[in-house]
Amino acid sequence: MVTEKIVDDEKRIDRAAYVLKAVAHPLRIKIIHMLNENEELNVSAIYKNLNAEQSLISHHLINMRDKGILDIRRSGKNIYYFLIDKAVANIIHCIYESKLM
Repeated sequence: MVTEKIVDDEKRIDRAAYVLKAVAHPLRIKIIHMLNENEELNVSAIYKNLNAEQSLISHHLINMRDKGILDIRRSGKNIYYFLIDKAVANIIHCIYESKLM
């Protein structure tokens, strides 16, 4: 039925808007790019590479994890972050390469 499809599409559109809002920050876009290039990284590698405060990077990582964009893998005392779905990185890449830039 058409109504069910519209409702399903609305849920998908709402999720897309939620994800785009969650990554709409220059540091978050840089983190996503780094994780897309490196599969997984720990907080130290990320904040050193971005020349940013560790607490600020941790805040962004936790926020993106809470929103389902990133996840973690523990190895001893280290926590490694990785992208759950590469689609987010692909979207950012498409925008970066578009005529909008």
